[in-house]
Amino acid sequence: MSRRADDPGRRGQLLRESARLFREKGYDATSVRDIAAATGLQSGSWVYHFKTKQDILAAVMEQGLQQALERIEAIAREELPPRAHFRALVRTHLDTLLGPGQDFIPVLLYDWRSLHKPGRERVIALQKRYEQVWAQVIERLQRTGDWAMPTRIDRLMLFGALNWMAQWYRPRGPLSVAQLVDDAERFFLRTPARPRSRAPAQRRTRGSRA
Repeated sequence: MSRRADDPGRRGQLLRESARLFREKGYDATSVRDIAAATGLQSGSWVYHFKTKQDILAAVMEQGLQQALERIEAIAREELPPRAHFRALVRTHLDTLLGPGQDFIPVLLYDWRSLHKPGRERVIALQKRYEQVWAQVIERLQRTGDWAMPTRIDRLMLFGALNWMAQWYRPRGPLSVAQLVDDAERFFLRTPARPRSRAPAQRRTRGSRA
């Protein structure tokens, strides 16, 4: 085994490039040659890290979820009021979904049906951990009355709305991720709009006109 093929950095690069290609072209339309060309590996070198393209797909989804889990579980350990906790989770979720170079979770959303059973079971276990963090904060919001109209499918509706943003959001469009966080908080928690800060009025100089 070559040192280059065994380099953990090469494995990470392979996953990043695979995630990008899966997101741009779709899993079925992406060949192992495409992956090898994008990473600079020889056509057969990637097998040192993964035996099949299915293994790459499962690893992409697992890595995306593990990274997201680390972030939201760190938030869960903080002593935050329910609303602040919810807002931090929304921001983290949208950063993971919409941020530059964040292709892992979109691949999970778009190519879930392409994943075979062995990989799917591992990914489902991570998803359950991820969703449990959200379920706990939603329960806190319901107890405090901050989630005004609880239903039996709050979590599903929340993820449906947030995840769909990956379909229409454009980084160079008129909305920033921070604005989406504000709007999501207002929509789900019925939070009043925050007043926009005004620029300080310029002091008139002598001889200036109104």
